[in-house]
Amino acid sequence: MRRGIAASALVVALAVSMAACSSSGSSSDGKADGPVTLTYWDTSNATNEAPNYQELVKKFEAANPNVKVDFVNVPFDQAQNKLQTAMGAKGAPDVFRSEVGWTAAFAKAGYLEPLDGTPAAADTSAFQPSLIQQAKYEGKLYGVPLVTDTLGLMYNKELFAKAGITEAPKTWDELKTDAAAVKDKAGVDGFWLKAADGYYALPFLFGEGTDTVDAAGKKITITSPEAVKAVETYKTMFTSPGTAKADVTTDAYAHMMDAFNSGKVAAIIQGPWEITNVYKGSAFADKSNLGIAAVPGGSAGKGGAPTGGHNISVYAGADKAHKAAAEKFAAFMTSAESQAFIAQKNATLPTRSDAFTADVKADPGIAGFQAVLSSAKPRPELPEYSSLLASLNTNLGKVVQGTSTQDALNTVATDYAKLLPGFAK
Repeated sequence: MRRGIAASALVVALAVSMAACSSSGSSSDGKADGPVTLTYWDTSNATNEAPNYQELVKKFEAANPNVKVDFVNVPFDQAQNKLQTAMGAKGAPDVFRSEVGWTAAFAKAGYLEPLDGTPAAADTSAFQPSLIQQAKYEGKLYGVPLVTDTLGLMYNKELFAKAGITEAPKTWDELKTDAAAVKDKAGVDGFWLKAADGYYALPFLFGEGTDTVDAAGKKITITSPEAVKAVETYKTMFTSPGTAKADVTTDAYAHMMDAFNSGKVAAIIQGPWEITNVYKGSAFADKSNLGIAAVPGGSAGKGGAPTGGHNISVYAGADKAHKAAAEKFAAFMTSAESQAFIAQKNATLPTRSDAFTADVKADPGIAGFQAVLSSAKPRPELPEYSSLLASLNTNLGKVVQGTSTQDALNTVATDYAKLLPGFAK
């Protein structure tokens, strides 16, 4: 799924009018009820998740014999650019899985079909309200929430117990104390944070009561005293006793997960998309050894992590028949039954309350993340928001390698001013 938000040149599309493209599929007679072949771009993990979505697609086809689905798995880290290119030219999918950070930007560019009043939006009252809100742009719904997620503190209960730790840390300072204790008592690092990744750094900003920008006030806040303090705290998570040194290699994510899954590090900040892989690790053969808690808070007494996940969106350039079929497909894929099926198969979090069945909540990983989801911070309705992470990623990498925090954040603010010309610094 997502390893941080892919922050690319998506914002460029906001200045481009939607090309008059034909749908990649075709219908025999142009009618909404005629035989239709939908092209669906899936961005889930090809090995662990996509096969289960393919099984769900087969269920849809069985229930809708006049609709066939061409299932195309697109690597998540390539999907944003591929979608942008396809929707601005030719070859766009009729319906696709869109990371929540992309939805507003694609909608602003005119690439998405509004779903209000369609079969896709028939059950919006069943969804978590904040997820419906962040699927909107200028009051219109452009996606139906498929799965949701947030970041949490994943920890190895056995290693914590060896260090005499009886409950999860609630602040970054407590986490550093616990990391040192794990190193001393258990002989392994107590904490590993993914470096040079703005998505994983957002909780530090939230913990100081700030963000990269104030979207409502149209102000760049990344150089505020609160933001500087947040990044200074972030830096200490790589240098304090018992914390893993910053890994800025291209394989950093895999290194972190391998260490955690094998019991070589006691705690990480991570999302539910890794639960199925964690359970395969030698340290978690007993699933109950996995602890999940809210991300620690900052000095402002605040906490929280970004709300992530994926919506299903319909391409505005599709013809009437394909739009109608795509809307039915979106409704099916986001139904309570479908979400419960995917949750049990992929250990992902449903977006609607009626999908949290007893069987779904029997998974301790899902139950753990459901408990912390209420503290997640919704995305602001700012099309450029996900694109802001590109500069932050780069400059956080420089910070952990010695560049001063203030200098790095000044550079980020300069980059933001180019993306957001109407925002004050």
